[in-house]
Amino acid sequence: MSRHTRIQGLIIKDHKILLIRGYEIQTGISFWVIPGGHREAGESEEECLVREMREETHLEVRVEKLLIEQAFPLDGPNAVYKSFLCTPIGGQLRPGSEPEDDNFEIAALRWFDLRDEKSWSINLKKDPYTYPQLLNIRKILGYTT
Repeated sequence: MSRHTRIQGLIIKDHKILLIRGYEIQTGISFWVIPGGHREAGESEEECLVREMREETHLEVRVEKLLIEQAFPLDGPNAVYKSFLCTPIGGQLRPGSEPEDDNFEIAALRWFDLRDEKSWSINLKKDPYTYPQLLNIRKILGYTT
C-alpha cells in the first residue's frame, strides 16, 4: 500500500489527548505522535485505524468521524495525515508495538491537556509534524480561537 496517507486516532478524555512516545532504536531519537499508521492491502481507513490503535495502545476503538485532514510537505514521512475521533470500547491502555517497523519502539503513552499547551513537553512543541496537528485539533475543538 502507498505510504502517502497516515491514518491516526484521536482519543480525547477529560480535555486530554492520548499520544505515544516513539523511540527510534538506531538513532536513539524519541518523539510524541498521535497513534496510527498506514493502510495494509485491502483495508479500509476504519479497519486500519482499529488495527493500529489495538497494536499501539491495546485499546479497541469505535471510529466516530474524520476531524481533520492535513497535508504536509512531500519531503516528510507522509504527505497527508487524516485524524479521526475515536471512542475506546474495550481493552487495557498500555504501550503496544509497531510490528511493521523493527527500528521503532513505543516507549510510553501519555495524556496531554488540550486546555493548557504550557504543560506540554518542549520536545512536543518542537516537533514539526505532531505540534502543528495538535494546534489545529485544539482550534477545531474550540480550545483556542
